Order: sequence, then C-alpha cells, then structure tokens
Amino acid sequence: MTFGADSKGVYAIATTPFLEDGSIDFASIDRLTGFYEQSGCTGITILGIMGEAPKLEPEESRAIVKRVVSRARVPVIVGVSAPGFAGMRSLAHSAMEMGAAGVMIAPPPALRTDDQIVNYFAGAVEAVGEDVPWVLQDYPLTLAVVMTPGVIAKIMTNHPSCLMLKHEDWPGLEKISRLRAMQKTGELRPFSILCGNGGLFLDFEPERGADGAMTGYGFPDMLTELIGLFAAGKRDEAHDLFDAHLPLIRYEQQVGIGLAVRKHVLKRRGVIATDAQRKPAQMLTPAAKAEVDYLLARMAKKDKRAAF
Repeated sequence: MTFGADSKGVYAIATTPFLEDGSIDFASIDRLTGFYEQSGCTGITILGIMGEAPKLEPEESRAIVKRVVSRARVPVIVGVSAPGFAGMRSLAHSAMEMGAAGVMIAPPPALRTDDQIVNYFAGAVEAVGEDVPWVLQDYPLTLAVVMTPGVIAKIMTNHPSCLMLKHEDWPGLEKISRLRAMQKTGELRPFSILCGNGGLFLDFEPERGADGAMTGYGFPDMLTELIGLFAAGKRDEAHDLFDAHLPLIRYEQQVGIGLAVRKHVLKRRGVIATDAQRKPAQMLTPAAKAEVDYLLARMAKKDKRAAF
C-alpha cells in the first residue's frame, strides 16, 4: 500500500504504547492499529514526535514498524527523523523493506537559513533514496525551524519523491492558502497537505485547501467524520462537531502534557492498556486527570463517542 500527492482524509499519528515497566506493549499496538482503521483513517503514521521515537532503541523501532505494517490495511508512514543521515537511511530502508508506504522527515532544530534547510533535505533524500516516497514535516513551534512557502516550494520542486506536507505551522492558515495559490498558477506541482497541531485549527484548514489531518487526537473517528462533513459541503455541521471537541483539543495542546492527555484518553477508550510513557516523561497529576475526565463528560452530552 502506498500514498500519493492526492491523498486525503486522516492519517493518525500513533502513540507508542508501553507497559508500566517501560517495555513495548505489542497487544495495545495491535488494538491501536485496528482502532485507527475502524475509525475510518486512511493511513497511519508511526514513530513521530508523539510516538516517543527518540526514546526507542533501533531494534525496538524496527519491531514496531514490523508489527504495525503486518496488521495494517491502510498505508503506514514511518517517521525516520534522526540526528544523522546514517540512522535515517538505516531505518528508512528497513521500513520500506517491511512494507511501509513511505517515510516522514522533519528538519533538525539547528537549521536557521533557507539555504541550510534546502540543503539539509537534499542530503536527507540522498540518504533515504530518491525512490522512497516521503512526507515533509513543517512544525516550527516544536522544531524551531521556519519554512516559508517559498522554501517549501523549492524542496517540493527539487524532490519529486516528496508527496505530502504535514502542515503544523501556527498561525498557518495563510501558508496553506499561499501554497494552493502557487499550485493554481502552475508555480508549484500538486502534493497532499495534511494538518497536525492536534487538530486545533481543523475547523478552517479544509476550507483553505488542506486535504485532511495528520494528528493523534484521541478521537480519530471524530476527525474522519469532520473531514467528511467538509467534503460534503456541510459547513455548519462540521463546525458544530468541531466546537464540541474544542475544549479537549485545546487542553491537549498544553506544552509538555499533550501526550499524557492523549494516552489517558486512549486508555479511557479501552484502546491501550496503560498511559505509561518512556522516561523522562511528564505524567498527568490527579487534578489534571480529573479535568480531562470532566471535559470528556461534558463532551459526551454532544458526542456519544465520549460516553465511556
């Protein structure tokens, strides 16, 4: 299975489930994979920032790729970002050999100038192979690397193997509009745009030209319904659904505890066995858990998916 420049829908950013002792919970990985597919996701992205990839040993990363790819019936994209190209090359080649649809690459935080960014991705593509489909991750809030529409356009022009942009700039609505305008005038080739940031701006991103979402919010079934409503032209219904989830989406966007919130919700939904993270990690306090549970209870009045 593969993905393309015309990919749409929701690619779930998968968490990595752990047992309380820090070991990988493969049974929960199986449930999580099935859950994403049952939720209507068109793809799954693993070993991203929210997948705690930097905390994994290389052999653990490969074991996770093998497990997910062997069970998934949708394209699987593997995050291969690494400090050096050698590790990136190794994981990318292993992932593709195991049947992954492609890889995702994020810029390292040290990059500052446009030329540094463009040259870095030239080296990354050379490392993974020009025949490997890949996703460009644009996440300046966490990675501290700012890519202008012009820089993104140059990367896309230089590397036809880049088929998708994971858009996570903030504010970023104008960037989506600018990229789509460049495509309409023929300045830029087509590619898919899926948006992250926990879905925080997914109430307007499809209207600006985004093809869907690539995020790990604990209600992927809501995300797929939302994208479907926008595609059907049901704007008010889409915004009503989004508004019902906005308090939890906003709460999850707190720096440092977003993953903890996400794992707590997935545990409450019965998808993963524990909300454990690899150390070092910031866990939810009892007060924070109570606040999340309160938000879920309020949300359940409007969306029965939260009634558990």
